[in-house]
Amino acid sequence: MDSITVVGASLAGMRAAQTLRREGFDGRIVVVGEEPDEPYDRPPLSKAYLTGEDPTDAVRPAVRDVDQLDLTWRRGRRAVALDVADRAVELDDGERIVADGVVLACGAAARRLPGIDGIEGVHVLRTLADARALRADLDAAPRRVLVVGAGFIGAEVAASCRERGLAVTIVEALPMPLSRVLPPPLAAWCAELHRTHDVDMRLSTGVEGVEREARGRVAGVRLADGVVVEADVVVVGIGVAPNTAWLEGSGLTLDDGVVCDATTLAAPGVVAAGDVARWDHPRYGLVRVEHWDNAVEMGAHAARRLLAGDDGSAFAPVPWFWSDQYDRKIQLAGRCRPDDDVHVVEGSLEEGRVVALIGRDGELRGVFGVNRPAPLNRWRLRLADGIGWDEAIALDG
Repeated sequence: MDSITVVGASLAGMRAAQTLRREGFDGRIVVVGEEPDEPYDRPPLSKAYLTGEDPTDAVRPAVRDVDQLDLTWRRGRRAVALDVADRAVELDDGERIVADGVVLACGAAARRLPGIDGIEGVHVLRTLADARALRADLDAAPRRVLVVGAGFIGAEVAASCRERGLAVTIVEALPMPLSRVLPPPLAAWCAELHRTHDVDMRLSTGVEGVEREARGRVAGVRLADGVVVEADVVVVGIGVAPNTAWLEGSGLTLDDGVVCDATTLAAPGVVAAGDVARWDHPRYGLVRVEHWDNAVEMGAHAARRLLAGDDGSAFAPVPWFWSDQYDRKIQLAGRCRPDDDVHVVEGSLEEGRVVALIGRDGELRGVFGVNRPAPLNRWRLRLADGIGWDEAIALDG
């Protein structure tokens, strides 16, 4: 293998490029990145970038020492087609890059509400350009910020806005934040966290549309019950969709992402990593994971898989992520469902310092923690070892 194309210059793609060099690959690496900015780390965009005195202080490189990796860049270019047989990536300017291997790390795009395009003051938050635009509107001291969606991005934006002293409303269609993945006691705690910081929570409430002023700026959001909540800034945080449209017709299997085998291989000489990859996890089945840690580890694993030829090991991590909201660090490891059992092993939800086990059918499925990173990491290792629910409960006793 003498040449590799990496499509995507965010964390997973840059981690793949870095790993290729660390593993001794000395051939040509072309990195295609749609954004014009230097590769950067996304987590600060919803936190320190919005709250710090100088937002540029929050912009961190995706990986260190990028200039030492000897990469050939196609920055500000978009991949529009893939020829799997030739491992050829076609760009939006007509260039065709042929390589011996391809890493698909093209990420995901923020979902949008219908009818919001062109309305000033309505934002999504996925890229540095998104963060710049949102920060500019927050610096103008809006009377109210309305956040659509109480997932982790929406919750972090709400917390950052409250830290700035701005009035905030969260509108969430589900009965509680994160209630698709967290059992009710944990989801209810997440809702109460925002209420105690004076966030106006509108749960079990859908959005009918966005109201605008005559000059084209947002004036508020019309809810499904007909109520209009006035807001000068609206942030839509309703999840992301994997960037796979450009791969249609390529012959790859596309189903909520690029479908891979357990080793991250999507086709001979083609691997996928990060938010765009949906792979056959030995423990959880077909999954797509949108967390920072997964992008880091999967980017590295996919690079090694590409170099391994016919041999390759399964990528089988325990998914894990964190979210900083107010003075709380929320962490979750594993794959959970709302009907799972919950058992608190350290602290309490009332105290806001807690570690809780999550399980079902005799199996430990996840660990939830707030401001207890060290004990959560111990339980995370036990979860990876496959400890059973009864054994876990016995350790608590």
